[in-house]
Amino acid sequence: MNTTMQMMEMHTDMSMPGMDMAAMQKCIEACSACEQACTMCASCMMGEGTAMHMEMCANTADMANTMMRMMLRTSGMQMASMMAMLSAMMTQAEACAAECMKYADMHEDCRMCAEVCRQCAMACREMMASMSDSMD
Repeated sequence: MNTTMQMMEMHTDMSMPGMDMAAMQKCIEACSACEQACTMCASCMMGEGTAMHMEMCANTADMANTMMRMMLRTSGMQMASMMAMLSAMMTQAEACAAECMKYADMHEDCRMCAEVCRQCAMACREMMASMSDSMD
């Protein structure tokens, strides 16, 4: 079991009733990987004509970090705002993946970043689904 999840489970008052902790762990890990890949991809793309790409990756990295930190603070979690953040993160990750794919033939890091962004979007989608299920 992941150390972060062990720490969260030690404080049962931190988890939301009905929260799928496995989906949350997967989403936290996907956001962390997304932040790292996007930060590295943005750094590798410094040069003429890549400002849009660099900024897309940098913004996605920032959003992934914020999303991850929000999930780690479950006692302050409000369902509607968490769903909105997950939706925004999913949208940003999908947009970043599309932007990275424009450069994937020329840069392997862009292809890899696009894949990590897609995985992050999928983890956010799964987290949202598990949260919707707990609201029923």
